Amino acid sequence: MHISIDQYTYNLPTEKIAKYPLTERDQSKLLLFSDGSIDNKTFSDLPNLIPADAMLLFNNTKVIRARLPFRKATGARIEIFCLEPASPTDVAIAFEQTQEVTWNCMVGNLKKWKEGALEMEVDTGKTPVVVKAEKVSKTNDGFVIRFRWENPEYTFSELMEAMGKTPIPPYLERESEELDTERYQTVYSREQGSVAAPTAGLHFTPEVMNSLKNKGVLLTNLTLHVGAGTFRPVKSETIADHKMHTEHFRVPLETLKQLKNHTGPKVAVGTTTLRTLESLYWAGVLAHRGKAFHHIEQWTPYNNEGMISFEDAISHLIEATEKEGKSHFEGSTAIIIVPGYEVRSIKGLVTNFHQPGSTLLLLVAAIVGENWKKIYDHALKNDYRFLSYGDSSLLWKA
Repeated sequence: MHISIDQYTYNLPTEKIAKYPLTERDQSKLLLFSDGSIDNKTFSDLPNLIPADAMLLFNNTKVIRARLPFRKATGARIEIFCLEPASPTDVAIAFEQTQEVTWNCMVGNLKKWKEGALEMEVDTGKTPVVVKAEKVSKTNDGFVIRFRWENPEYTFSELMEAMGKTPIPPYLERESEELDTERYQTVYSREQGSVAAPTAGLHFTPEVMNSLKNKGVLLTNLTLHVGAGTFRPVKSETIADHKMHTEHFRVPLETLKQLKNHTGPKVAVGTTTLRTLESLYWAGVLAHRGKAFHHIEQWTPYNNEGMISFEDAISHLIEATEKEGKSHFEGSTAIIIVPGYEVRSIKGLVTNFHQPGSTLLLLVAAIVGENWKKIYDHALKNDYRFLSYGDSSLLWKA
C-alpha cells in the first residue's frame, strides 16, 4: 500500500481550528458536496438534504471522564488516562466493578511516579471514597493500572464520573472545562466507553433528529468505542508503514436486519460509524468463507476479494450471529480505509474537517476521490471551522 502521506496534507492555520463549540449545535456551517459541486449550508438544513427513504446511522457511544488527576504526597500531579479495561475486558462489566478493576492507561508526568500507589479522595456527594492506583505492568502505549477502593456501594463508573475530566483532543491545546462535559458528547450518546467523541454527531439536536424522523428517514444506532488512537498522527512516509489502532464495536441484531433489508440510501454519521459498517461487511465475508470473523485486521480488505454485495455479507453475519445465540454482534476492528478502497455500505457521509496527513483525511478521499482538495480549499477560503469542535460536511460518494 504505497500511498504517500505527502499527497494528503494541506496547510491548516491555527486560527482555523475551533477551540470551543458554537453555542447552538445546529448553527454550524455544513458543506454539501454532491455530483462534483459544493454548496454552503447550515447544519439545521440537513433534514432538507437527506432523502426521505434514507437510513441514517449513528454511533451512540458515550465519552467517559477518562482523565484522572492524581497527586502524590509531594504535590506532583500524575494524570492517568484510562484507554480501555484490561480486567474484566468488557467495558460494561468493567464499569460495574465495585472494589477493584484494571485498565490499560497512559500516564502523564510518569517520571514523578517511580513506585508505590497513588491515592485520591473522591467527593461522591455522599461519603468520600479513597481510590488507590498502582502500576501492574508495562504495555506498548503505557501501563496496566489497578484501581482499588474499599466502599462497595460505588461502581467504577460512578467514581470515574466524580473524579475524572473530559478527555478533549490534545490539538485544542487547552484544559477541559465545564462546558466540555456536555458539549463533547452527542445528544444521542448512550453506551459508555469512548475516550474521544464521534465528533460528526456533535452538531445534531433533538429538533434536527425529529425533523429527520418526521420526514420518514430511518434513524439507527450502532456502537463503536472511540480510542485515543484516533488522534495518532501518521508518522510514516507511506500508509503501508502506519499501524492502525484497534477499536471495539457492538451492533444489535435488529440493526443488522435493518441494514440488510433497507433499500434506500444509507448515510453514515461520522468516520467511526463508517469504519464499523465496512468492518461488518468484511466480518460477513469472512463468516461466509468459514473464517474467524470477530476481528478485522488493518489489511483484511486488501488481502481478500469481496465479491459479494453488502446486503449478502450482512445476511451471512446475521446467520452467524444467530447461530451463536447472540442478540448483538460484537467485534473489533483495525480497518484502514484509504483511496482506492471500495466503500460498499453507504452513499453519503456526515463528517467534520480532519487534520492534514491523517487516516481520517485518507478515508474522506476514499469517498470523494481527488475532490477532497477542492472541498478543503473551499472550506479554508470560506471560513469553515476545523477539527472536533468545527463545522460539518455532507459528502455524497463521487
